[in-house]
Amino acid sequence: MVEAGMQTSQSNDPCTHGDPCAPPATACDLVTVPARQGLEAVDILRRGAGDAVGPVLHDDGCDTLGFLVPRGTAAAWDVPGSTCTETNGRGLSLNPEPPVKGSDWLLPPGEADPATDPVVLRRALGEAARLIEAADSRR
Repeated sequence: MVEAGMQTSQSNDPCTHGDPCAPPATACDLVTVPARQGLEAVDILRRGAGDAVGPVLHDDGCDTLGFLVPRGTAAAWDVPGSTCTETNGRGLSLNPEPPVKGSDWLLPPGEADPATDPVVLRRALGEAARLIEAADSRR
């Protein structure tokens, strides 16, 4: 979904943003997980009492989901089976068009919180992994 060294957006300064009518970039990191676990986690987050989920990207092959999380999350992210990519302080542009080529919004900006709380996401991903393991072991 996002590769190391990949440029993710223009400047956070709305004056230098490519489209003067577009909203400024949001400082965030991107947690990428396998689609099955990510979809389960989205369901868990949306059902949770008070647990909010931020914008979520999916790739065209539907292999991965990407959760926008607050900037700085990548420095301490250690959830097995997932990666957290820094945006190097440049942020991601939360326009209607996805910021990563070959992706689309599962939960677009404006229909979601600005970012998913990494603590809540970590819990939801753990629960999703346990549910998937339990379902697979019954086959």
